[in-house]
Amino acid sequence: MTTGGGQPLRFVRPLPAQRAFHSQYEVRIFRTGEVPTREANWHDLFNALAWLAFPTTKAAINSRHYQLMRQAVRERGDTRGPRGTARDVLTLFDEGGMIVISTDKELLDLLQDFRWKELFCTRRSQVVQRMEFFVFGHALYEKALEPCSGVTAKSLLLGVRERFLSADLRTRLDGIDGRAALWFLRPEALVSTRALSPLPVLGVPGWAKNDDPAFYDDEQVFRRGYQSPA
Repeated sequence: MTTGGGQPLRFVRPLPAQRAFHSQYEVRIFRTGEVPTREANWHDLFNALAWLAFPTTKAAINSRHYQLMRQAVRERGDTRGPRGTARDVLTLFDEGGMIVISTDKELLDLLQDFRWKELFCTRRSQVVQRMEFFVFGHALYEKALEPCSGVTAKSLLLGVRERFLSADLRTRLDGIDGRAALWFLRPEALVSTRALSPLPVLGVPGWAKNDDPAFYDDEQVFRRGYQSPA
């Protein structure tokens, strides 16, 4: 396993905070392969496990961060100032991302369109049979230690063939890892945070006591979608 710069992956103790470019978190990972990891810290443990489960996507995200930071140095002289939308997209997914796969495009469309009751109630059995939800973001894993109804993932939606769902777990992880990595390497993937679909995590069948359709009535959690400007 390697980081975005092709360096062998290692988990090491953090160094004291420094402002030098080469010492910044993503830069250090890219150039040395060293991922700063605090002891007895859930957040950093889940980050390490995400690297092990999705190494290609994590490396792609690290590479994009590094490229954007280098660009900021060329244009402004340093990385201070606004991070920009592209890095916000990368961070949102890295911290709170989920990869959702399905053999049925209509189910993915329902999720993208915020049609929660139709997806998780009316078509619940199809969701169970034809969709899978893979938590990617390490902050999302940390929130799952004490979950609340408002926990929301930023999800990447991928269509798959039926035989893919019957493959073993490692094959499925490798497959979606490769596809997610390719997605984040596309320039258009980072244009807007809305490229990633919000998904209230506890709405997924089986992830909470959510058999009752009334569970999905809370519009503070299961929102109706983005409002168009007047």
